Amino acid sequence: MRNLVILGGGYGGIKVALGLVDKGLPDDINLTIVDRNPYQSLKTEFYTIAAGTVADREVRVDFPKHDQINYVYAEIDKIDVENQQIIFRDLSQVVSYDFLVVALGCEDNYHGIEGAEQYTESVQTFANARKTGLAVCNLKAGGKVTIVGAGLSGIEVASEIRESRADLNIRLLDRGGSVLRAFDPRIQGYVADWFNKNDVEVLHHANVEYVEKDGVCNNGVCYVNDVTIWTAGVRPNRVVRELPFKKDNQEKVVVNEYFQVPEQQNVYVIGDCASSVHSPSAQLAGIQGEQTALILNSIIRNQEPKPPKEIRLKGTLGSLGKNDGFGNMMKQPLVGIVPRLVKTGVLWLNKRH
Repeated sequence: MRNLVILGGGYGGIKVALGLVDKGLPDDINLTIVDRNPYQSLKTEFYTIAAGTVADREVRVDFPKHDQINYVYAEIDKIDVENQQIIFRDLSQVVSYDFLVVALGCEDNYHGIEGAEQYTESVQTFANARKTGLAVCNLKAGGKVTIVGAGLSGIEVASEIRESRADLNIRLLDRGGSVLRAFDPRIQGYVADWFNKNDVEVLHHANVEYVEKDGVCNNGVCYVNDVTIWTAGVRPNRVVRELPFKKDNQEKVVVNEYFQVPEQQNVYVIGDCASSVHSPSAQLAGIQGEQTALILNSIIRNQEPKPPKEIRLKGTLGSLGKNDGFGNMMKQPLVGIVPRLVKTGVLWLNKRH
């Protein structure tokens, strides 16, 4: 038997698995998916858990059931590339592989800022988003929440908490001169106006020097607050950062056009862990997963794989609460209810694989 192992049951990993079983796996292929959770979590919606606006059941779906898919639910400690084994933190067993797909996603990047990891909440994992939601929901009236980082995640967290808790004081620390610097100026202005109308304080040109249990020190001024949420950047999963492969300046593994690691071409890396000209996103991971499935379907049948098509992303969508939103769709900026409805539709499709 040949073991094909997928690490991570997120957007990319599940697309690989579905693409493989849809074509029918050869009888000598044993497919295993490894994930810390016994379900697929929809990471693009974690901000709703952090704000307490939906039950966590609404942002997770059952893994696909198939006779040819095995599951291991455990925390990965290390990928032993020399012996081609996956070693787990709390399990004595190991999983061996002949083909490996690494789709482990990302985690917070604290940029070496003192106290940031220790004293801030996160939305990067399902468990951390739950913990953040509990901290926010337990605040008394007048409680103070600071969100560090005004990218897409920070915007969605801040707006969702505001819609959920009108009684809270919410502050957003933005490193740049305008929120959502990567978006069209029309979108930047629309979001800034939304925050102004909804009483969310935005501090631009932020420079967080350190974080304490009860506050954040920014540009020499220390702000006392009850909950600090970190959305100021990500980097690849620790397990991936420790791999002995060539990486780019963002610690992502450099891969060839087939998403293979040049040093070990039976190892594939996709999504947030792979070096790419595109910014990390669920959409990108999903497309890479579909293309990797096509490549692997050829290779496990001893056929020459076709080079994957150039990736063309459809755009980016963001929410401002339940009834407002923004996005770049087919290179056109949109604001208001339309992009919010489209985002809801995308979530509906993801829940149904």
